[in-house]
Amino acid sequence: MIEHNQPAIKHKLGLLELADQLRNVSRACKLMGVSRDTFYRVQTAYEDGGIDALLAKSKKAPNPRNRVEEHVEKAILDMALDNPAKGQLRVSNDLRQKGVFVSSSGVRSVWQRHNLETFKKRLKALEEHVARTGAVLTEDQLRALEKKQEVDIAVGEIETAHPGYLGSQDTFFVGTLKGVGRVYQQTFVDTYSKVACCKLYTTKTPITAADLLNDKVMPLFAEHEVPMLRMLTDRGTEFCGKVEQHDYELYLAACGIEHTKTKARHPQTNGICERFHKTILNEFYQVTFRKKIYTDIPQLQKDLDAWLVEYNTQRTHQGKMCCGRTPMQTFEDGKLICKEKQIARI
Repeated sequence: MIEHNQPAIKHKLGLLELADQLRNVSRACKLMGVSRDTFYRVQTAYEDGGIDALLAKSKKAPNPRNRVEEHVEKAILDMALDNPAKGQLRVSNDLRQKGVFVSSSGVRSVWQRHNLETFKKRLKALEEHVARTGAVLTEDQLRALEKKQEVDIAVGEIETAHPGYLGSQDTFFVGTLKGVGRVYQQTFVDTYSKVACCKLYTTKTPITAADLLNDKVMPLFAEHEVPMLRMLTDRGTEFCGKVEQHDYELYLAACGIEHTKTKARHPQTNGICERFHKTILNEFYQVTFRKKIYTDIPQLQKDLDAWLVEYNTQRTHQGKMCCGRTPMQTFEDGKLICKEKQIARI
């Protein structure tokens, strides 16, 4: 007995098998609910091409005569690489200025045939073209690639090359302690190694945001001789303001750290910090508040520091760069890449 997993083919093979068992085509067609013409078409296809011939084929055959001429298609593909940021209407208008006449829908049809119908796909094709040919990028191409990087950051795709390349900072509301009031946590996470530093405060101000860097983060990186190059934060008032009047901005400027801000109303942009907040809430705060009653911040900070030591040095991480290592192991391994980058800049 012939068997196959695809439902359409199983139905056709079942029709042939039933007719063979009953030795009556009319009865088999009646039981299966098909006409005898259909049976004979299936039988002929199977005898001529086997099981592959029973696959459902599209009735719409491509008509090359409806396609644009080869030189027009080449001009469209060249422009997709020369300036991938242009949409189909702009491409159509620009080509018309050069004497090449094609509609915007015609441009899109060419793009679809070559898998170039979206901006991201055209950028990917440009990157592959440069990698393959070693071509020098034009200003338009560079602008398009820079725009892609900005979009990637806006949707949470963070580019990080080594420890200190990009730090992520955010404020987390811990809760309200009796006799203390509202408690906030300033959080820093190195986006490469996922090493985390945290400190608790009763307010969220530019001073507290800068204090975390000054008290916890910068000494750690100085100890390992790794520079901090860039900081990613949201647009909260504790992180953003006029440089000459804002304590946090002044501290970053004094340390030579570039400041990158997330896209408004897009918390996923700072997703590494947001995910860490979920981890620390589930694994530390929700557990420790059920075991112990805290009357002041120093007690809670002491237990938080102990948990962070375990998180950074003992708890394995499944992140993109960690791959099962602890954050501190990833940090140590990434220091070599950082030093190579520093030597290359010199």
